[in-house]
Amino acid sequence: MQATPSAPVLADAADVLGDQLRTQLSDLALFVSPHTPLLERRFHRLLAGRFDPSQRKALCEITPGAAMKRLAAGRHPADFFEQVAYSGRRLAKLNIPPGEIVKALREYDTLLDPLLKRLLPDRHREFQWVRDQLQFCVLLTLNNAFYQVREEESRAFFELFRAEFEAASLGDMLDRFLKILVRTFRASAGRLILVAAEPNGTAEWRRKVARPLFLEAVDSRNGLVLDAELAKGGFASYWSIPHFAHGKLAAVVQFGFPTRYRWLPRELQLLDAAGERFLLAAEKARLIEDLKARETQVRKLSEHLLRVEEEERRRISRELHDEAGQAMLCIRLQLEMIEKTLPGELKQVRESLAATREVTEGVIVEIRRIISDLSPAVLEQLGLASALKQLARRFRSYSPAKIKLQVTGVMLSGEARLNRETEIVTYRLVQECLNNVAKHSSATTVNIRLRSTDSLVVLSVKDDGVGFDPAVAAKKPNSFGLAGIRERVGLLGGKLTVASRPGKGTNISIELPIRK
Repeated sequence: MQATPSAPVLADAADVLGDQLRTQLSDLALFVSPHTPLLERRFHRLLAGRFDPSQRKALCEITPGAAMKRLAAGRHPADFFEQVAYSGRRLAKLNIPPGEIVKALREYDTLLDPLLKRLLPDRHREFQWVRDQLQFCVLLTLNNAFYQVREEESRAFFELFRAEFEAASLGDMLDRFLKILVRTFRASAGRLILVAAEPNGTAEWRRKVARPLFLEAVDSRNGLVLDAELAKGGFASYWSIPHFAHGKLAAVVQFGFPTRYRWLPRELQLLDAAGERFLLAAEKARLIEDLKARETQVRKLSEHLLRVEEEERRRISRELHDEAGQAMLCIRLQLEMIEKTLPGELKQVRESLAATREVTEGVIVEIRRIISDLSPAVLEQLGLASALKQLARRFRSYSPAKIKLQVTGVMLSGEARLNRETEIVTYRLVQECLNNVAKHSSATTVNIRLRSTDSLVVLSVKDDGVGFDPAVAAKKPNSFGLAGIRERVGLLGGKLTVASRPGKGTNISIELPIRK
């Protein structure tokens, strides 16, 4: 895998190297190039105790001797700076600090300087200026190369963070992570394999891939490349990087490369950091998905409980109507008949029976009200609009506030009705709002507006009462009015807005999606 040369780096070096300087560099190369093999051997001995062979090789590619060798062979100076840019990126990925590189170049000068004094005593000062300009261009190119490596790393981590936040699911996030890593390391293909825990934990392949592996084409046939499609891809080399969570192998990332390319220390560190990032993100995504699943279960349970509640309301309503209601009617009729058959001289008894009959009639009226509240027959028979009108009339009977009801929309007043669940929830919401107004608001006017669109039912209940602070009300332990409204709205996936201030009245706005 070859690094892509950076045009801005070469342009900067070319700007510094004028025609005169290039000519003098070519002259200097004629004198120095025969001695570059000896200088390189001595330079290697100086570096041997501090740098490994790959680091020493990269350092030798950026020395003045490397420049002289290329210029003496008739190559353009830009070719040397392209080599410096490539070697600079390798040095950055080999984790060599810039200060150590500058120190190594100065050590090379201690070897080159005596040679030039001996070979060119008369032109030594002239060529010193040429060497200074060359070193300046080298350092400028190295600085740009280091910056490019750090910028690529930063961009990769930024993209990983963005993928974590933008992904729609765990699978989507892992796919995004893998694409970012493949692009960052210039691989041809990659696979991310999540390792499931095994009961015995004795799988042989698990032990083999539990450390970073550089694999060649022949290794793709021995089971170390875990993905069959990646193994058959005809790649020249592979990287296999394990990632651990809580001390156990959790995932393996493998890449395929068209050439034989070993990772550099900085690349391995970046992979380890990225692996830690995606394992944490995967754990977070799993928790979020588990939470969503639990929320769905709770919502379904709540919906079921509401349905059970409505069924229970209807059952109690039927029982009251068929049993208690009918029994009270019989009692009233019996009292009326007894009252009529009593002799005239039993006036006191007749008055007592009349009073008892009136109480019974009051109980019958109350039972009918309870039956209507529990399960309004008009809602099932005539629809939501008629049920709300009945609710408004009943509100006028027990509250001094003036109420205005406005209902618009084909699905609220026409033949095409809303589904049963939405009708019941909307009715209960208006019922709860009116109960709250009657109990707490001291309002003089109440405006209810209900309208429907193709996809929404929009409800607004506004009063001019005493108002309240919604944040304070939400914290009251025994306040269930708003909590009940919020729960019913949430079960249908709706939106609730409560606008209220002390002394400024209250406006409750609700949007419910229409379920087809």
